[in-house]
Amino acid sequence: MPRGLKNKFLAREKRQQARSDAQDFEAFEEAAAAAAAAATEEEEFSSSPKNPPGTEPDSNPQDPERAQSATTASAIVSCTTSDEVSDSQNEEEESSSEATLYTDDSCEDPLTGKVGLLEQFLLYKYEMKQRITKEDMLKVVNQKYKNEFAEIFKRACEHLADVFAVDVREVDSTTHSYNLVSKLKLPNNGRIRAGRGLPKAGLLMNVLGMIFMKGNCASEEDIWKFLKMMHVYPGKKHFIYGEPKKLITKDLVRLKYLVYRQVVNSDPPRHEFLWGPRAHAETSKMQVLEFLAKINETAPSFFPTLYEEALKDEKERSQTMDAAKPDTTAKASEVPKASCPAASLTPVEV
Repeated sequence: MPRGLKNKFLAREKRQQARSDAQDFEAFEEAAAAAAAAATEEEEFSSSPKNPPGTEPDSNPQDPERAQSATTASAIVSCTTSDEVSDSQNEEEESSSEATLYTDDSCEDPLTGKVGLLEQFLLYKYEMKQRITKEDMLKVVNQKYKNEFAEIFKRACEHLADVFAVDVREVDSTTHSYNLVSKLKLPNNGRIRAGRGLPKAGLLMNVLGMIFMKGNCASEEDIWKFLKMMHVYPGKKHFIYGEPKKLITKDLVRLKYLVYRQVVNSDPPRHEFLWGPRAHAETSKMQVLEFLAKINETAPSFFPTLYEEALKDEKERSQTMDAAKPDTTAKASEVPKASCPAASLTPVEV
């Protein structure tokens, strides 16, 4: 190929790659905005009275709609997230939709409010380290919705997994008892430190996603710019994550989920983040990408460049695991014999 044409071809490839990366970044930010909306609106739960949702002393058990009015915005987000991306291009439509966010009838699906109530209840039980039973969950959503409980429970579990990176698992089939379990092996089941508290794995998954999107190494400035979309600020205590800077630069670094290092020859000193060894061991680029995609109600392939890299990473991980497996196909006749006669072996005294 003539040098001039080759240079043009390479330049075109670079422009296409840049456009693809820019589209991935834009898509990632949209997913982050959805994550921010879902996570930060859970603050209504934390500021509510410390009684299980729907069982407050002054609530009227004969009036399920009164309890429904206390639904967290996690339920609201579930019926508006898909609209946020398209509405962001039209400020008028966005402002008009925001005006109806907090009305009880803003969601067409009548079960959405019950999903939000159940999420509140599950998070409350997690925070208080109390057992979760199906019987109590039915009381929260009201016996009137007994036939729809399986669907309500399924949707609540899916949303908690998407936002907080926790799975709802049955721990006792005889009593139908459940517990929230962190997707990552964080200490204290995702609380980082002993005591009560809400799960931190969701924040970690978002940070890992940002690092992945930034070419597997993200500057500290980029991390905090990203976390501001989730209303998470350095030095400002967060109702779920505590003091975020300590959590990210110390706790998660100490636990080897993140690497926090100074940029070489930076003056004044700047820092950057990478995945730590435990992050590589306990999750993968594809799992992080799937986490972000679910928040944005799309597929991992929505991020084409990241998806291609994640597929390559999955293939390499699979090959590494296969290589580490012992070879059990060798025949007995191929096993090497001892180099010295059995008679010459000295018995070991026990």
